[in-house]
Amino acid sequence: MPQRYSFFLTCATRARFFYKIFVYSKYLLYLCSGFEANNDMKRILLALLCAACMTAMEAKTIVAYFSATGTTKAAASRLAKQHNAFLWEIEPAQPYTAPDLDWRNDKSRSSLEMNDPEERPMIKQCTDVTPYDTVYVGFPIWWGICPRIINSWLDNNLPQLEGKTMIPFATSGSSGIEEAEAYLKKTYPTLKWKKGLLLNKR
Repeated sequence: MPQRYSFFLTCATRARFFYKIFVYSKYLLYLCSGFEANNDMKRILLALLCAACMTAMEAKTIVAYFSATGTTKAAASRLAKQHNAFLWEIEPAQPYTAPDLDWRNDKSRSSLEMNDPEERPMIKQCTDVTPYDTVYVGFPIWWGICPRIINSWLDNNLPQLEGKTMIPFATSGSSGIEEAEAYLKKTYPTLKWKKGLLLNKR
């Protein structure tokens, strides 16, 4: 997705949020002006509750994910729907081919990347994570940890990610997420990592 589209999506999200605040503020003022005193408090509390619900439901959560075969994409989509979150795919600038993903081949692209801790594959596009309080980061387990493209995305967004709640999630045929969790905490110690999720259900 081009950078300008990411920018427009972020602006649209913020605009929707402030519009809802405006509408509920008008409603609150209306309730405060035309009702009997003994009923005012109930109506004010109801309006405040509605505003709080809309704020909570607003997309304050982002689910960012990399998916090589579609399995992690399906898990990310379910997670985003569950949390009413903004869904963002971390796409490589150069898509992975089937030979690239051949972990049995020491010379395959994925093998070479994972055997080099400093490797940072280029990503197609970043997104603005500033509006979000909670960030889910999803990936397939490669060599026990996250693919290097996740490092690329985290590195690009690192200043904006500090102070946010970070929750890794992964899909895997056999491995757990514990090693990936430990790796992320060690590599990015300034981020607020929470318990990770293994989402293998299709």
